[in-house]
Amino acid sequence: MTPEHLPHADRYRQGLECLQRVDGPQGVAVVQDLAESFPDFARYLVEFPFGDIYARRSLGLREREIATVAALTALGNAAPQLRVHIHAALHVGCSPAQIVETVMQMAVYAGFPAALNGLAVVREVFLAHGIALPLP
Repeated sequence: MTPEHLPHADRYRQGLECLQRVDGPQGVAVVQDLAESFPDFARYLVEFPFGDIYARRSLGLREREIATVAALTALGNAAPQLRVHIHAALHVGCSPAQIVETVMQMAVYAGFPAALNGLAVVREVFLAHGIALPLP
């Protein structure tokens, strides 16, 4: 049965398991905090992106996080979400160099301001992880 055809409770369980694999305890804490004020939206956040999309098998979690970092960088107005997904990219095994290259690539397609904003978030997350810049 494909993820989108799972019963409601199974979608949530699968989504929560996937969220934990992607974001670790930080991601679960974000959902729990959101659920205090907006429980329906917190459930949607677990079920749709993580239970239905991230759980699909055609891409691995590393590839999904690279795509997500690229998309959030290209949006140019999603710094909090980009921060979470850069942490997640590191958590699922993306190298710091892969993350930097992904954000730099967005200068070509989303413009230099979007890439510059993305690199500012990269710097912030790397500092929190003890990753020295410039990379070797």
